[in-house]
Amino acid sequence: MKILNHLINLFYPQVCAACGNLLMKGEETVCLSCRYLLPKTHYENNAENPLAQSFWGQVNFHAVTSEFFFSKTGKVQHLLHQLKYQGNRDAGFFLGQQIGESIKNAELFQGIDYLVPIPLHPKKEHIRGYNQSYVIAQGIEDKTRIPIAKDCLYRKVFTSTQTKKSREERWDNVKEIFDINNHQKLSGKHILLIDDVLTTGATLLAAGNVLSEIKNIKISVATAACTS
Repeated sequence: MKILNHLINLFYPQVCAACGNLLMKGEETVCLSCRYLLPKTHYENNAENPLAQSFWGQVNFHAVTSEFFFSKTGKVQHLLHQLKYQGNRDAGFFLGQQIGESIKNAELFQGIDYLVPIPLHPKKEHIRGYNQSYVIAQGIEDKTRIPIAKDCLYRKVFTSTQTKKSREERWDNVKEIFDINNHQKLSGKHILLIDDVLTTGATLLAAGNVLSEIKNIKISVATAACTS
């Protein structure tokens, strides 16, 4: 087995999903240097952080956090690109694990019953092969043992990409695209809504508005990265 692993590493060397450098022995997915340098927000302990404030007056989220700050050409951007466009699920699982480690002891995020990943339209999920938000949720589940409620929220409309759209265009693109399969399962529960990147917040706002129709639901939000 060791010989086989050496041969695999010789022809298919393992590289860091954040910087692209070769991983050293004992490193997995992201090298130790990048793990240290990734720009954490620490928003999980701040109920009035800028992300939470951006939703005030629009939807009643209990708590909102994002694990890392996102910048173009940065290490977090590279990780997300690996996840969404290069088929690197390990990158998404890693991002989820980081969120899980941050929230599992954070007071604002206690008592969560289910993780609810933002769904892709079935057509887009078939093209990509998986839902990146679900992969992130799997990483969170690994660290927190909170179960994933995969099929309660679904996307009923196929939409074009949000990239390069203005705030108003993003909202028009997603405002009526979600629906609920199982109201009863989430009734009276505290759920954590999961997405990859928070930019304008239009997708999370659309999902939050639909989920808020469920009786006695409490909704918190966690994303892998944010742009602000």
